[in-house]
Amino acid sequence: MKKLWTSLIAVLLILVLAACGSSNEEENASGSEGEEGGTKEIKVGATSVPHAEVLEKAKPMLEEEGITLKIEEYQDYILPNQDLDEGRIDANYFQTIPYMETQEEEKGYDFANLGGIHIEPIGVYSQKYENLEEVEEGTQLVMSRSVSTHGRVLSLLEKEGLIKLDESVDKVDATVQDIVENPKNIEFDTGVDAANLPQVYQREENVLVAINTNYAIEAGLSPSEDSIILEESDSPYVNVVAANSEDKDNEALNTLVEVLRSEEIVNFIKEEYDGAVVPVSSDAE
Repeated sequence: MKKLWTSLIAVLLILVLAACGSSNEEENASGSEGEEGGTKEIKVGATSVPHAEVLEKAKPMLEEEGITLKIEEYQDYILPNQDLDEGRIDANYFQTIPYMETQEEEKGYDFANLGGIHIEPIGVYSQKYENLEEVEEGTQLVMSRSVSTHGRVLSLLEKEGLIKLDESVDKVDATVQDIVENPKNIEFDTGVDAANLPQVYQREENVLVAINTNYAIEAGLSPSEDSIILEESDSPYVNVVAANSEDKDNEALNTLVEVLRSEEIVNFIKEEYDGAVVPVSSDAE
């Protein structure tokens, strides 16, 4: 009887070991398939309009390349970079190169620009004024608290003859303090979050408001029809896909950039946004 129990125990041990071995083999096989031939998953952060919408359009195209895209939507310009730096997302698509460089300098981030996708011409809006000639002396202009956009807005105002900037200052880095001529004595409010600018436009009738195109579109504004000044498409403020520098050669992320620059996505941007969002060539980086 003792020998019988010993034999049964031995058989059971053999069966258990065999089952464990089989399970490990299946697990290893599955992992290998995921690395070599299975679907890869990337998580990309984006502001809702137009970035997340463009990414949604790219999803099925990425699926064909064996890449599953998960989109994390944001309503501000701070968290997408913070989450990227902390590894919560693999890349983000929402920011211009000057903004990314400013964030790297201020926060110590180490990001890589994987490629430019589009430009969102910034516009100046007003409920009271229909053109620049109507703008009265002492009118207030409200713009984002983000210093990276100040030079952009001020350059636009200078081009339209409303102000003149110090010639020794790089226009990208210009601030209100660099204004040397201001014939209409325009007053500047630089203390508003970018996402709140459309609310200022709706609430304050007698001001000028410089609004980023993504927030303008979300608020139901048409940059080409509702703005009294609109940045031209040759703007250096191209929106890029950014990743941590260590991931600059990541195959899936670079495939994402290729898809976003494809003819299908370019045509989608042109048709969907009617000039409010302008696709760029691959050398605009």
